[in-house]
Amino acid sequence: MRIRATVAAVSGALALSALAVPAAQADDGRSWTVDPGFSVSPSSEGEKSKQAFGATAKAAAPKVTSAVVNGGKPIAVGTKSKQTVPFTATATAGAGVGGVAAYIWIKNDAVGDMGFGPNGKSITCKAVNATTTTCKGTITLDPKDMVSSDATWWRVGAEAVTEEGEEFGSDAVSKVRVQRFSKLTVNASPEPVKKGKTITVTGKLTRANWDTGTYKGYSKQSVKLQFKKKGAKSYATVKTVKTSSSGALKTTVKASADGTWRYSFAGTPSTPAVSAKGDFLDVK
Repeated sequence: MRIRATVAAVSGALALSALAVPAAQADDGRSWTVDPGFSVSPSSEGEKSKQAFGATAKAAAPKVTSAVVNGGKPIAVGTKSKQTVPFTATATAGAGVGGVAAYIWIKNDAVGDMGFGPNGKSITCKAVNATTTTCKGTITLDPKDMVSSDATWWRVGAEAVTEEGEEFGSDAVSKVRVQRFSKLTVNASPEPVKKGKTITVTGKLTRANWDTGTYKGYSKQSVKLQFKKKGAKSYATVKTVKTSSSGALKTTVKASADGTWRYSFAGTPSTPAVSAKGDFLDVK
C-alpha cells in the first residue's frame, strides 16, 4: 500500500487529505512507502492566529511533539471488516503549523513493510498557540493487506507542514499494538441435569488468521471455566482448561445449582481478551 499524505490551504482554512494508492507487489513480499506530498500556501488564517495569540514566529526547528493512535490502546482487527481508529497529533514550528497527520507502519522482513495512512476527510485541526497545532482524525486498517505476523507493535509516524510550506515529520513518534481479533464459545450439557450429576462444558477459542482470511483455533492456551449462580452478580472461576491443537475446550464438572457457565480468556500480546456469552444450565 502506498500512502500519499497531503496538506492544503483551501479557502483560507487548512485541510488535510490522504490518498492511498496500491503499490507494486514484489515477488518476495509487500511494498509500502510513505510518499508525502504536502503543499500549503501562506494563509491569512495563519497570520490571524498568530496575532490573536499575541506572538510572532520564532526560528524554532519544526518538530512533531506527539502522535497517539487509538488512545494508546491495542487495535483488534478481524478477518473481513476494516477497523477505523482515531489519532491525535501535535506539531510545532516557528513559522506556525499548517497541519499534521499520523500514520502507522510495521517493519516485516519476511513479507515486506506495511502501513496505513490518515483518512483525509476525517481530519480537523486547532491552533494551540502561534507555533503549535493539534490535529485529530482517523486511520483505517484493512485485514486484506495484513498477515498474521503483523500482530505486534506498529510504529506511529506523523507528517506535518509549516505555514510556509516546509515539510517535516518523524516515522517513529510512538507505537501502538495491533492484535488478531478473538472469539470464544461455550456449551454446557446435558440440559436439564439432576443435581450432583456430571456435566460436560465444551467450547472453542479462535482468532483471526490474516493469511487465510478465516478464524483459526488458538492452541495450547489457558482458559478459565467460570460459573455464575442464578441471582449472583459476578462469575467465579472453577478451574483452568487448556485448548487443544484446534483451539477446542472440554472439561467436566458436577452440577450443583442453576446458573450460567462460560469460558474466559485473559489474552496474549497478539490476541485480545475475550469471554464467551455464557450458557445457562437448569439443574433439577
